[in-house]
Amino acid sequence: MREMFLLRGGSTQVLPVAVSFLRHTGAALPPCRVFSSMKSKPRASLSHQEVRKHWACKQVSHRWRWSRGFHTSPAAHCQHASSTSTSTTRRTIFSGIQPTGELHLGNYLGAVRQWVQLQESGDDVLFCVVDLHSITLPQDPTTLYSQTLAMTASLLACGIDPSRAVVFQQSRVPEHTQLAWVLGCLTTMARLGHLPQYKEKSAMQKEIPLGLYVYPVLQAADILLYHATHVPVGEDQLQHIQLAADLARIFNNKFGKTFRAPRSLVLGQDSARLRSLRQPTKKMSKSEPDPRSRVALSDPPDVVREKLKKAVTDFTSEVYYNAQERPGVSNLMVIDRAVTGRSFEEIQAASQGLTTAQYKLVLADAVVEHLAPIRQQYNHLLQEPGHLDQILENGAQQARERAAKTWSVVRQKVGLLGKL
Repeated sequence: MREMFLLRGGSTQVLPVAVSFLRHTGAALPPCRVFSSMKSKPRASLSHQEVRKHWACKQVSHRWRWSRGFHTSPAAHCQHASSTSTSTTRRTIFSGIQPTGELHLGNYLGAVRQWVQLQESGDDVLFCVVDLHSITLPQDPTTLYSQTLAMTASLLACGIDPSRAVVFQQSRVPEHTQLAWVLGCLTTMARLGHLPQYKEKSAMQKEIPLGLYVYPVLQAADILLYHATHVPVGEDQLQHIQLAADLARIFNNKFGKTFRAPRSLVLGQDSARLRSLRQPTKKMSKSEPDPRSRVALSDPPDVVREKLKKAVTDFTSEVYYNAQERPGVSNLMVIDRAVTGRSFEEIQAASQGLTTAQYKLVLADAVVEHLAPIRQQYNHLLQEPGHLDQILENGAQQARERAAKTWSVVRQKVGLLGKL
């Protein structure tokens, strides 16, 4: 039995196909209509989320081989091709984070810690504090820049190294908004209106800002400006990366080959979507009004312990993992696994005889110990705002050099700049 993968055109989507295919038999490869592992034939518009829910979309494998458009692997489980590079070519990885709100445990375990791993991989990596995205909703202008510096300090404290990655502030590179205008002229209102993030955020607004509607175009410009090949995202951002890929193809078809279609690099494991400590059916979020719903990396030890002590669980005292029936306790076990490296089985065995209340205290000690060096470095960096500002400016200089080259090509191809 082998896992067969069919790339759907030039998109980043991959359809997993379980088929029997024995080597050296001389048998022809099965036609692309064989989807024996799925209850029904997939639609042509199969979404990323539908693909990822399929049982075959698991861990990335190795030793890829290609044959007649099919993607085969000796491993039993694979993930869609957008999650890995199929060659030794150095990848360009772009990721952004808004400066508003404190970096919390979910951001760190689900994203930033994995960014550090990408940084160590030898790839070309850019990390951007996307302050322009933050003003799609009202912000206090007296504190926004201090929040930008605080977010930069958080990233550095977690292990992001400006000597190994480009760390910069979005608004210092004007080409982001210039390219966004060109791309905005190539997309449609209907295309943007169907994006789930817009629907979710606009539902909470009495008057919907235009920026909230068009910010995915700016996000596409952020990515395409640096010819990013991969973008680390959570599942809620997959359609935005698909929009960026679509806009790259639309521009290329209209004006000639210019951009590479970026691929989503889905952040793995359930730590990429930690749940709220107060409402475990919802994602842990910086925008949640109740600060008890999340552990901020800057929280003092006593605050961390109090938040985990008050985390919502259930009336069953035993500690065991069941995400569907016991989301609260399961969320705590996910945190435990992420900070200690223990498996769920090891956590359950070590917690025999403990109530969930007692387990929360044990977990709190582990989290406090894990975050202690990060919090110490974060507080130290906050005392040097000039140093943080210089890091952002140095990164912006590197980013501007690259962005200017891309923007010059775009201007010529669109007709905004003549050839003298």
